Amino acid sequence: MLRRLREDIYSVFDRDPAARSFWEVLTCYPGIHALLLHRLAHRLWRWRLFWLGRFVSAFSRWLTGIEIHPGAVIGRRFFIDHGMGVVIGETAIVGDDVTLYHGVTLGGTSWLEGKRHPTLGDRVVVGAGAKLLGPLTVGAGARIGSNAVITRDVPENATAVGVPARILDDRPLAAREAQANRMGFSAYAVGNGNDPLTLALHSLLDHAARTDRRLSLLLEQLAAAGIPVTQSETPDTSFDPEYLSKIVD
Repeated sequence: MLRRLREDIYSVFDRDPAARSFWEVLTCYPGIHALLLHRLAHRLWRWRLFWLGRFVSAFSRWLTGIEIHPGAVIGRRFFIDHGMGVVIGETAIVGDDVTLYHGVTLGGTSWLEGKRHPTLGDRVVVGAGAKLLGPLTVGAGARIGSNAVITRDVPENATAVGVPARILDDRPLAAREAQANRMGFSAYAVGNGNDPLTLALHSLLDHAARTDRRLSLLLEQLAAAGIPVTQSETPDTSFDPEYLSKIVD
């Protein structure tokens, strides 16, 4: 038990730069408290002490603001960041190294018995306010955008956003992310959809990526033609990533 607790706490350091000390995480992180109490409640549930398991679960909700049904199956190194308003249903299954943010619901859409709640694969990240409804499956490594509503399966390593959620084409997304990293900021948390600022930013990144490719091709052709090209060592100051980061935030 102590080994699992140490593993859970160190997983927080891997995913939350605000964590400063072992003692701080142990005493001040409701996600850790909810996870510890769920393990107790789940064990009682497996021992068929149903009322006692539900009582521990109810106490955990009162203490942390996180509701995890004692029947839910939770994997290793599970991290709930902030946590307030998270709801995980009875038949939900959560894999290893999964991260949930506040306001996430792993809920059901039926009153019938049986599998009614989602199954999350390993390394899934679910953004704040997302709702995953029904006995769907989210593949390993998938990312669910904030406030998305998921009602169907999400493939492995895919990104799903919107209401209702749609699966993004990862190829332009990966190109944008690589271009953003070269410019000195990350667009991962910008969001998606019809937001004008988001569309403008994506267009800018796509244009920058196309321009880089065209310049690289032009330099290759000049070199092949034997024309010497002197590249300036002075950095390009016409693009201000700090300003772009400010308007995105």
